[in-house]
Amino acid sequence: MNSPRKLLAMLITSLPLSPWVHATELDPVVVSASQESPSLAGEHALTATELAQRRAASSDSARLLQNVPGVSLYGAGGVSSLPSLHGLADDRVNITVDGMSLVASCPNHMNSPLSYIDPTKVGSVKVYAGFSPVSAGGDSIAGTIQIESDAPQFAPEGQATLASGQIGSFYRSNGNAYGANLSASIASQQVSIRYSGSSAQSDNYTAAKDFKASGAAASGRGWLAGDEVGSSAYKSTNQEIAIAMRNDNQLLELSVGVQDIANEGFPNQRMDLTGNQSTQFNLRYLSQQQWGTLEARVYHQHVDHNMDFGDDKQYKYGSAYGMPMNTKSDTTGAKLKAEIALSERSTLRLGSEFQRYRLDDWWPASMTTTGGMGPNTFWNINNGQRDRLGVFAEWETQWNRQWMSQLGLRSDTVRMNADPVVGYNSMAMYANDAAAFNALNHQRTDHNWDLSAMTRYTPDSQQSYQLAYARKTRSPNLYETYTWSNMSMAAVMNNFAGDGNGYVGNGQLKPEVAHTLSTSAEWHDSAQQAWQVSATPYYTYIENYIDVERCSSTACGGSSNVNATSGYVNLHYINQNAQLYGIDLSGKLALGKLPTLGAFSLTGLINYTDGKNLSTGDNLYNIMPLNSTVSLIQKLQGWTNSAEWQVVAAKTEVSKVRNEVRTPGYSLLNLRSSYEWKQARIDFGIDNLLNRYYVLPLGGAYVGQGMTMAINKVAWGVGVPGMARSFYTALSYKW
Repeated sequence: MNSPRKLLAMLITSLPLSPWVHATELDPVVVSASQESPSLAGEHALTATELAQRRAASSDSARLLQNVPGVSLYGAGGVSSLPSLHGLADDRVNITVDGMSLVASCPNHMNSPLSYIDPTKVGSVKVYAGFSPVSAGGDSIAGTIQIESDAPQFAPEGQATLASGQIGSFYRSNGNAYGANLSASIASQQVSIRYSGSSAQSDNYTAAKDFKASGAAASGRGWLAGDEVGSSAYKSTNQEIAIAMRNDNQLLELSVGVQDIANEGFPNQRMDLTGNQSTQFNLRYLSQQQWGTLEARVYHQHVDHNMDFGDDKQYKYGSAYGMPMNTKSDTTGAKLKAEIALSERSTLRLGSEFQRYRLDDWWPASMTTTGGMGPNTFWNINNGQRDRLGVFAEWETQWNRQWMSQLGLRSDTVRMNADPVVGYNSMAMYANDAAAFNALNHQRTDHNWDLSAMTRYTPDSQQSYQLAYARKTRSPNLYETYTWSNMSMAAVMNNFAGDGNGYVGNGQLKPEVAHTLSTSAEWHDSAQQAWQVSATPYYTYIENYIDVERCSSTACGGSSNVNATSGYVNLHYINQNAQLYGIDLSGKLALGKLPTLGAFSLTGLINYTDGKNLSTGDNLYNIMPLNSTVSLIQKLQGWTNSAEWQVVAAKTEVSKVRNEVRTPGYSLLNLRSSYEWKQARIDFGIDNLLNRYYVLPLGGAYVGQGMTMAINKVAWGVGVPGMARSFYTALSYKW
């Protein structure tokens, strides 16, 4: 089959590297096609080599997914990016960390699920972009991301004990970022005890030119001068102790983890994170029997989360300084899954999942007199409750060498409720909205069901084809349902879109129902070593898509808010219909070997997504424009070197209802190098080698400096700039 190989050459050589380019970058990260064909349409697993290459460049675990087909990232804090799968992000993505379905407990979703695990602790990554089987999880419509730590190690047969560990550190020049990590374990053949800890911190990073957000009236600290990107610093610490016990066919694991994020700035939010303390317990049981496997898990997480204006956003308001916002949550979950071998070719998966979630979100008074933020506590969500019970069944059969199929059905019941609320005071601007909210019945129950069906045809060793359909359902989260104040000051604090606008909840929202049809074709050489081309087109239609409409009440701006074509606006959540479609293309090509220079290979990736609101004709928010990545890789003994070229088109299809800002296209050149010994590894590289200025397409609105409280004085129309040239290095040693 020569045509696919020619197609790969055309794909890589014809990547448009000039018409899009006006500025420069996206985040770097080398991704090569997997050595094995994905088992499902849209499924991708990162290899250990890929993970090792990516850890050195970022302290954000979401960045490990950069350049995986179908994945893009919403900009947020330095360790808290939000993954997007085919244009659907945040709670629409089912994310599990060591099997735990964690929840972002913040009106700005600053503590996203992937922020609770450091990249140095990640042992495996699996992504289902678009299509995901019902066994991978429910209450989501975009797909699934599964992050796992390394499996526990035990002493081999004939050895009494095994002591092992790893120590590492890194430094990145832009932002003066540095950190360290340590893991150590001691084990017998039956018991393993492991400790792991990591820390990472950075100052504000800089853009690639003299960057000043214009159009704002400055006072106090005002706008930072020069190229510094305000509110982009962070400091994070993670620790965990894990104990595992096993016998011939059973494994029991218990882990206890704590996190302390002392501070984390958010350039696209009015608030900064001033403290996030998390404690989590995770108990897992795994049994392998003649009939199959049984897995059970119980977990709990407690989160104390605090926000306020960080140093770059501080201002003086009356007799108060700042605006404290506090969140507390408890998440308790249990999962049970059995995989039963019906025959040599047929497997049945059965499972159940329960999650109990409780949330309090309150804002202490910032002034002692009656006024905008005083003298009482503002209750944003009071005793928010969200409980979910799911069950599923999935049947997978390898009918013969050519044909395989998978069929699954899932049911999820979601129950929500919240208690009455109060504002800062009894003035009409708070009392009217609070009274209207408190008069409603807050209890609701959704009965959701999912369906997944997939078939794969493999005619020979050089090609395979898949067709998949999924019906997936997601109920709204607590912030989409129960946030209640139309006041601009309160509304802009309830924003996990990062666009600078204000958002108000809607207790009448219906669950989103997504119908996704995707196909996948792959061509490769018989050994899957010389060349490979993959194409995955997809289409998703979403009933009751949770979008927004302009708020028309006097409290949130009235007609001027409804008709504004620029500036920040206030929005209500509403159900509408939407569609997304696109294609993921990827390929690799072995170029050959030279005696003194080693082996050379080429990888390529193209992603395209289009999203439309079918009810209004508007574009969906924060859709990643057409983008591509090409990497030239050289390997010689312990060396791996690569040059990566990233190109992103201008974002011109924007959401008008949000006054979303357009961004120019750009291209970036990144260089990476590593050398690996048996027990040690060194990485170094240069991101944005040519020091190009660029604006992050999914970075949202830049509100990282100055008088963020004075809403009309915040510069509208400025996107968050990307990082200027940065040198980095990382060292690790294992024993």
